[in-house]
Amino acid sequence: MYQNYTAIYKKNRGWYLGWIEEVPGVNTQGKTLKEVRENLNEALSLILEVNKELLRKAIPGKTIRETVTIQRRPNETERAYSIS
Repeated sequence: MYQNYTAIYKKNRGWYLGWIEEVPGVNTQGKTLKEVRENLNEALSLILEVNKELLRKAIPGKTIRETVTIQRRPNETERAYSIS
């Protein structure tokens, strides 16, 4: 299953910084944009895996799990430039 996330990059003092917009705490840095992309992919994968495991341990017993699909709302920039 594929999921899409928004990566934000910024160059600062010779380093690239990267964040995942939708998941707080997923951020990294690298000397090159390629390196920060690879680091960010790994950081996102790890945090999603760890969060699942922590939740399973925090809520013992029988639970109901299901997939939730959402339709993303456009952000301010996208609304400003949308063509109808």
